[in-house]
Amino acid sequence: MDEHAAHRFTLRVYFEDTDAAGMVYHAAHLRFAERARTEWLRDLGLPHRQLIDHLGLIFVVKRLAIEYHRAARLDESLVVETRVARIGGASVALRQRISRGGEGIATLDVGLACVRLATGRPERIPATLRALIRPVS
Repeated sequence: MDEHAAHRFTLRVYFEDTDAAGMVYHAAHLRFAERARTEWLRDLGLPHRQLIDHLGLIFVVKRLAIEYHRAARLDESLVVETRVARIGGASVALRQRISRGGEGIATLDVGLACVRLATGRPERIPATLRALIRPVS
Protein backbone atom coordinates (compact mmCIF):
# COMPACT_ATOMS: atom_id res chain seq x y z
CA MET A 1 0.00 0.00 0.00
CA ASP A 2 1.27 3.48 -0.85
CA GLU A 3 1.53 5.21 2.52
CA HIS A 4 0.56 8.53 0.94
CA ALA A 5 -2.78 7.27 -0.40
CA ALA A 6 -6.03 6.65 1.41
CA HIS A 7 -6.67 3.02 2.27
CA ARG A 8 -9.80 1.65 0.55
CA PHE A 9 -11.91 -1.20 1.95
CA THR A 10 -14.94 -2.46 0.01
CA LEU A 11 -17.86 -4.19 1.68
CA ARG A 12 -21.41 -5.33 0.96
CA VAL A 13 -24.43 -4.37 3.08
CA TYR A 14 -26.02 -7.51 4.52
CA PHE A 15 -29.45 -7.99 6.03
CA GLU A 16 -27.91 -7.99 9.53
CA ASP A 17 -26.66 -4.42 8.89
CA THR A 18 -30.11 -2.99 8.25
CA ASP A 19 -33.12 -1.86 10.26
CA ALA A 20 -36.78 -2.69 9.68
CA ALA A 21 -36.91 -0.20 6.80
CA GLY A 22 -34.03 -1.92 4.98
CA MET A 23 -31.61 0.96 5.60
CA VAL A 24 -28.22 0.54 7.25
CA TYR A 25 -28.70 0.88 11.00
CA HIS A 26 -26.67 3.78 12.40
CA ALA A 27 -24.39 1.59 14.56
CA ALA A 28 -23.49 -0.63 11.60
CA HIS A 29 -21.39 2.24 10.24
CA LEU A 30 -19.14 1.82 13.28
CA ARG A 31 -18.59 -1.87 12.42
CA PHE A 32 -17.80 -0.96 8.81
CA ALA A 33 -15.22 1.61 9.97
CA GLU A 34 -13.69 -0.87 12.46
CA ARG A 35 -13.25 -3.50 9.75
CA ALA A 36 -11.63 -0.91 7.50
CA ARG A 37 -9.20 0.16 10.25
CA THR A 38 -8.28 -3.50 10.86
CA GLU A 39 -7.55 -4.04 7.16
CA TRP A 40 -5.64 -0.72 6.98
CA LEU A 41 -3.33 -1.93 9.76
CA ARG A 42 -3.01 -5.36 8.13
CA ASP A 43 -2.09 -3.78 4.77
CA LEU A 44 0.55 -1.68 6.54
CA GLY A 45 2.04 -4.93 7.82
CA LEU A 46 0.69 -4.36 11.34
CA PRO A 47 -2.04 -6.94 11.93
CA HIS A 48 -3.55 -6.80 15.43
CA ARG A 49 -2.13 -10.22 16.34
CA GLN A 50 1.41 -9.06 15.53
CA LEU A 51 0.98 -5.81 17.48
CA ILE A 52 -0.20 -7.81 20.49
CA ASP A 53 2.20 -10.77 20.30
CA HIS A 54 5.39 -8.94 19.35
CA LEU A 55 4.94 -5.48 20.84
CA GLY A 56 2.27 -5.90 23.51
CA LEU A 57 0.41 -2.92 22.04
CA ILE A 58 -3.10 -2.26 20.76
CA PHE A 59 -4.86 0.74 19.29
CA VAL A 60 -8.11 1.62 21.04
CA VAL A 61 -10.76 4.14 20.05
CA LYS A 62 -10.45 7.15 22.34
CA ARG A 63 -12.77 9.52 20.51
CA LEU A 64 -15.26 9.20 17.68
CA ALA A 65 -17.51 11.66 15.86
CA ILE A 66 -19.76 10.60 13.02
CA GLU A 67 -21.84 12.58 10.58
CA TYR A 68 -24.43 10.78 8.46
CA HIS A 69 -25.02 12.18 4.97
CA ARG A 70 -27.25 9.66 3.17
CA ALA A 71 -28.84 6.30 3.79
CA ALA A 72 -27.27 3.08 2.56
CA ARG A 73 -29.43 0.06 1.82
CA LEU A 74 -29.41 -3.72 1.69
CA ASP A 75 -27.10 -5.30 -0.93
CA GLU A 76 -25.31 -2.06 -1.78
CA SER A 77 -21.55 -2.05 -2.19
CA LEU A 78 -19.82 0.54 0.00
CA VAL A 79 -16.24 1.76 0.22
CA VAL A 80 -14.58 2.93 3.42
CA GLU A 81 -11.59 5.21 2.85
CA THR A 82 -9.22 5.65 5.77
CA ARG A 83 -6.77 8.55 5.94
CA VAL A 84 -4.31 9.46 8.67
CA ALA A 85 -5.01 13.08 9.57
CA ARG A 86 -2.46 13.44 12.36
CA ILE A 87 -0.10 11.36 14.45
CA GLY A 88 0.86 12.29 17.99
CA GLY A 89 3.14 10.75 20.57
CA ALA A 90 0.67 8.03 21.61
CA SER A 91 -2.27 8.80 19.34
CA VAL A 92 -3.44 8.71 15.74
CA ALA A 93 -6.28 10.79 14.29
CA LEU A 94 -8.09 9.24 11.33
CA ARG A 95 -10.71 10.50 8.91
CA GLN A 96 -12.88 7.71 7.50
CA ARG A 97 -15.36 8.24 4.71
CA ILE A 98 -18.03 5.71 3.80
CA SER A 99 -19.32 6.11 0.25
CA ARG A 100 -21.40 4.47 -2.44
CA GLY A 101 -20.27 5.13 -6.00
CA GLY A 102 -18.45 8.28 -4.87
CA GLU A 103 -21.52 9.59 -2.99
CA GLY A 104 -20.83 10.25 0.69
CA ILE A 105 -22.79 8.11 3.15
CA ALA A 106 -21.01 8.98 6.41
CA THR A 107 -17.83 10.64 7.67
CA LEU A 108 -16.08 9.55 10.86
CA ASP A 109 -13.34 11.34 12.76
CA VAL A 110 -11.64 8.73 14.91
CA GLY A 111 -9.04 9.23 17.60
CA LEU A 112 -6.97 6.15 18.42
CA ALA A 113 -4.71 5.72 21.43
CA CYS A 114 -1.73 3.36 21.48
CA VAL A 115 -2.07 1.31 24.68
CA ARG A 116 0.19 -1.23 26.42
CA LEU A 117 -2.08 -4.29 26.65
CA ALA A 118 -0.60 -5.52 29.96
CA THR A 119 -1.25 -2.23 31.78
CA GLY A 120 -4.05 -0.59 29.80
CA ARG A 121 -2.02 2.62 29.85
CA PRO A 122 -1.18 4.84 26.88
CA GLU A 123 2.25 4.29 25.39
CA ARG A 124 4.29 6.22 22.87
CA ILE A 125 4.00 4.80 19.36
CA PRO A 126 7.31 3.06 18.55
CA ALA A 127 9.40 4.58 15.75
CA THR A 128 8.97 1.44 13.63
CA LEU A 129 5.17 1.90 13.68
CA ARG A 130 5.37 5.67 13.32
CA ALA A 131 7.36 5.21 10.09
CA LEU A 132 4.46 3.21 8.60
CA ILE A 133 1.60 5.42 9.83
CA ARG A 134 1.82 8.74 8.04
CA PRO A 135 -0.67 11.53 7.47
CA VAL A 136 -2.26 11.65 4.01
CA SER A 137 -2.34 15.09 2.46
